[in-house]
This record gives sequence, structure tokens and C-alpha cells, in this order.
Amino acid sequence: MDELLPPSLRKNDKQATILIIVFSFVVFAAVSFLTQVKFNINLPFNVHMFALANAIINSIIAVLLLLALLAVKSHKYLLHKRIMITALTLSVVFLISYIAHHLLAGEAIYGDANHDGVLSDAERLAVGSSRTVYLIILLSHIFLAAIILPFILFTAYRGLIAEYPRHKKLAQLTWPLWFYVAVTGPVVYWMIHPYYR
Repeated sequence: MDELLPPSLRKNDKQATILIIVFSFVVFAAVSFLTQVKFNINLPFNVHMFALANAIINSIIAVLLLLALLAVKSHKYLLHKRIMITALTLSVVFLISYIAHHLLAGEAIYGDANHDGVLSDAERLAVGSSRTVYLIILLSHIFLAAIILPFILFTAYRGLIAEYPRHKKLAQLTWPLWFYVAVTGPVVYWMIHPYYR
């Protein structure tokens, strides 16, 4: 068992708050804007490999979150820290891949079997209630993914400055939300990938 770790950062709540809020806003604005843009570039590879990479990265993050939870419950704090830093790093890689996929592939419509970009009545009937299930999962995933970043960063900050009671309290909210986002990402991919053009 590890002892509680010493601080990795010097405490500066004001500066940390400003940086976290600005960074979270910039990321949210960039993702919101860039996912509305599509480049029509003829590439020598299937651009949906980015979506597959995103699903794999999210799956790995979900496993890392479980491992980090087990590590902290076992009082293996250094292992917990290393796992969480890995999860954060993979989240950055995910973000880059996510933006690349939207820039190169655009949006897919669940149920658009002929890939014409329009959901006909026949296509809507063919997928039935699974479209509603998909939309519920997708919208909850998008909403939580949009709001989770500052929670993750504030939780990490409290851990890195060794304010462990506040870190734990934040993590009790952040961890399940982040885990839900990580798990539903691959589910969304699995459901939508047959409708990629």
C-alpha cells in the first residue's frame, strides 16, 4: 500500500480556475464549430477509421477508469495517479481523432441504409424503436461529454495539489459521468457504423 502522495502542483486556485474554465470553453467552442465543418478531400484511406479509433480509445479509457478505481480502493495511490494521467492523455488523443473524423466524414444518420443523407419513411420504419434507443444514448453521451471536461480537470487539480478530501468528493461525481461517456462512446459507434457512407 502506498502512502498518500505529496502535491505535484503548487496550489493556486484562482489561476487553476481561470485556466480550467478558459480551456474547457475553448475545447467546447472548437468542437462545436469544427464538427459542423466538412472537408471534401479524397483521401487514400477510409476516414471512418477515426471513428473506430475513437471507439477503441473510449473503451480503453473505460477500462482505465475501472482500474484507477480499483487502485485507489486498494490504497495504491501512485498507480491510481499514473492510470488517471494515462486516461487524460488518451482523452486528448480522442479529441484530436474525433475532430478529424467529423472534419473528414461529416455526420451519419441512424437508419439511412442507402447512405443518401436522407432518412426516408421506409428507412425509419425499418429501424423502428432502435432509432429512439440510439438517440437517447447519443444525446445523453453528447450532453455529458460536453459538460464533463471542467469536472475532470477540477478533480485532477485537487488530486495534484494533494487536497484529497475535495478530490474524493469531486471524483464521486466525476467518475461515474466520465465512465458513462467512455462506455456509451463505443455503443454509439457500434450502432451508427453501418450507416457510414
